[in-house]
Amino acid sequence: MKQFLIKSVILLFCILPLTGLAQEMKIGFVNTARVLKEAPQAEAARKRLETDFSPRDQKIVAMQKELRKLEDQLATDGSSMSDTRRKKLQRKIKELRRDIKRAREEFGEDLNLRRNEELTRLQKLIYDIILALAKEEKFDLILSENVLYASTAVDVTDQVLERLREEYKRNPGGEPGATPN
Repeated sequence: MKQFLIKSVILLFCILPLTGLAQEMKIGFVNTARVLKEAPQAEAARKRLETDFSPRDQKIVAMQKELRKLEDQLATDGSSMSDTRRKKLQRKIKELRRDIKRAREEFGEDLNLRRNEELTRLQKLIYDIILALAKEEKFDLILSENVLYASTAVDVTDQVLERLREEYKRNPGGEPGATPN
């Protein structure tokens, strides 16, 4: 399907100049990755996920602390414990490890499911807004993501790369978050 769409767009751009319609066509581009990153709805979804899953995450952290405490107790006192008490502690450690593993797996699955639900909801909203905008502003075509062609007049990739190279020379460590001069 995606290949068909790409070929259709290429064909459209090849045929339109021949028909003289290219100047009448209104085309737009949406950077969906940026929209997904910067939309206030995306931030709200992230906060909802954090609020909803924070208690479970804290519970897992508490379980891990308890496990470390028991492991430390076994390491320091294990040789002086009775055989029965040491085996009981080892069994408790083993059970807690299993519980932590299960809790992590369930947490990850539930978080991914909810994240996908939130993303699907957001993508639908973005699609609806783009569609409404296209109709209101009378766009003929709105492109997203894979841009097939950009003339050298608008392509600034080489300039950006050159500035990145210059910054790297000034800051050879290239630490993330460093502000370019």
